[in-house]
Amino acid sequence: MPIPTEIKLHQESRVLDVTFDDGQTFSMSCEYLRVHSPSADVKGHGPGQEVLQVNKEDVNISQIEPVGQYAVRLHFDDGHHTGLYSWNYLHELGSNYADYWQRYLERLQEAGYQHRSGGGSRQ
Repeated sequence: MPIPTEIKLHQESRVLDVTFDDGQTFSMSCEYLRVHSPSADVKGHGPGQEVLQVNKEDVNISQIEPVGQYAVRLHFDDGHHTGLYSWNYLHELGSNYADYWQRYLERLQEAGYQHRSGGGSRQ
């Protein structure tokens, strides 16, 4: 399991950089992290119960709270803070950024939501 060696928030650009001990560094937008929260509010309680997150283009992280030696809780400025981002999940989000982001944009389009470009397109 890759373990982060550095987690750095860039609040002005709303990007979280995570460097892992396997040498990989991922830059993920706060919007991307918010809409892929591992919380039940977003993931639901089972397959097919996911809740599409909209209007998150300007969301930022207000606090990063360590949880043991295995995760962080990200506090977002829209009040969301219930998801625990394990090291494995953060690595998965970083590794699959392009695919997950594209799938999210497609889901928004299917739902008739017009995304304001720019928020999550950083990798």
